[in-house]
Amino acid sequence: MKLLEYIDRIKIIHKLIRESRTGTPENLAQRLSISTSRLYVVLDELKLMGAPIEYSRQLQTYYYTQAFEVNIRADFTVLKPQELMAVNAGFYFQHHYPLLFL
Repeated sequence: MKLLEYIDRIKIIHKLIRESRTGTPENLAQRLSISTSRLYVVLDELKLMGAPIEYSRQLQTYYYTQAFEVNIRADFTVLKPQELMAVNAGFYFQHHYPLLFL
């Protein structure tokens, strides 16, 4: 899954849970254009990160049992040729584009 799509999906889920208006798992999954089983995986991932998520059968919505915030940040940086050596792709670039490393 693309990173930015995943981040957007998490933000939408968080907003709907915070407002207690997710609907049933099936409705929420359909709203997000994902399968119900995929929704359960995402919710489990959030729970592993400490999100106090519960489901109310009576209200038919997910909700937080205590205040919870989601903060996601992604920084993008152009790497210098020497910095490329510190990442896994560095070998590939050095091998296929040696002129970058002169």
